[in-house]
Amino acid sequence: MNPKTIHIDDYNYDLPDERIAKYPLAERDSSKLLVYQHGEVSQDVFTSLPKYLPQGALMVFNNTKVIQARLHFRKASTDEGLGALIEVFCLEPAVPNDYQLNFSQKGTVQWYCLVGNLKKWKEGKLFREIEMPDGATVTLSCERKGLHGTSHIIEFTWNGDYTWAELLDAVGELPIPPYLNRKTEESDKTTYQTVYSKIKGSVAAPTAGLHFTERVLKALDEAGIDREELTLHVGAGTFKPVKSEEIGDHDMHTEHIAVRRQTIEKLIAHGGEAIAVGTTSVRTLESLYYMGLLAMQGKEDLHVPQWLPYGGSEDTASSVCCDSAAAGKTSTLNSLRALLSYMDSRHLDVLHSSTQIIIAPGYRYHIVTRMVTNFHQPKSTLLLLVSAFLNGDWRKVYDYALSHDFRFLSYGDSSLLIP
Repeated sequence: MNPKTIHIDDYNYDLPDERIAKYPLAERDSSKLLVYQHGEVSQDVFTSLPKYLPQGALMVFNNTKVIQARLHFRKASTDEGLGALIEVFCLEPAVPNDYQLNFSQKGTVQWYCLVGNLKKWKEGKLFREIEMPDGATVTLSCERKGLHGTSHIIEFTWNGDYTWAELLDAVGELPIPPYLNRKTEESDKTTYQTVYSKIKGSVAAPTAGLHFTERVLKALDEAGIDREELTLHVGAGTFKPVKSEEIGDHDMHTEHIAVRRQTIEKLIAHGGEAIAVGTTSVRTLESLYYMGLLAMQGKEDLHVPQWLPYGGSEDTASSVCCDSAAAGKTSTLNSLRALLSYMDSRHLDVLHSSTQIIIAPGYRYHIVTRMVTNFHQPKSTLLLLVSAFLNGDWRKVYDYALSHDFRFLSYGDSSLLIP
């Protein structure tokens, strides 16, 4: 199957608005759990998750933390009244381009942003007064510095001895998904973060992880499940609909990842297999396989282009990837070992890279053997990912969920998929 010719209309289903969970349950882990196991579908409660997992398996979580990425500025008032409201949505750091370095900056940073009500902001700086938690007042300004693709390069400047992270925490708004059709509430600052979130950078939560509680994590430990974390910063592109008729005309967004040496070593120790919590963990783990192939080819840049797994025209390593994909599970271990060698030669404890991988029917999974995930939007790339994992059997899962009153999307119920 050539995935580029897949028609996105074949991955559509009717999702009534009342099935979209607008708020989370009072107890995260009391959500329903749909279990797809070798073609059979059943349901349970999320706290029962450990009993479906093999003892000694490795479960991988995405520990990214959602930032308060939405900022509002108002143009100066005029005789005609209050100035226009401008929304600046921070997508990813530009200068410095390293997340942690950017968040620690004082005085000025640049970000790639989306701008709302752009027609009202022709030129010049916008200003906003911020009252910090210690009572001090800071003046924050923003100025457009150019374009980067479809994003605007925005320079933020401010006074006082505060980091950019502190400014965002003080003035930013948590960007909950647009399909919730409501404003961010104070409770979202807690409920729209996983209990294990650590590394700031995402503008959307890895929502499969929202069901986990300390109780469930403890139960996993007691069941002998090995746990490991990696980081993929979720971008706004996760909500980008597929508008083209064929997915070959859809451009995947770039996402930045960070994976520790220890994580790769654990993957090798577990035979190159893992249970992924969420599609972000899936994309990161599967990207590691192709990063290893690029490292084996002597490439310095390990970025994974969208069509690399399929040997597309943009694929500078297509012959290596295709040959290795046919080699079976041993090639996965060789690929992971090549990543370790790449890190050793550069004295890296953490691998930082990026991926645009699209996982669609026709894709062969290399690392992920089980998946915990929520229920995704119709005609989305995430639905394509699930279909590829279930060998096209996604409708059985979604028909069951719709007919058994499961709650959908970010604050909805969960599923465990075992092909």
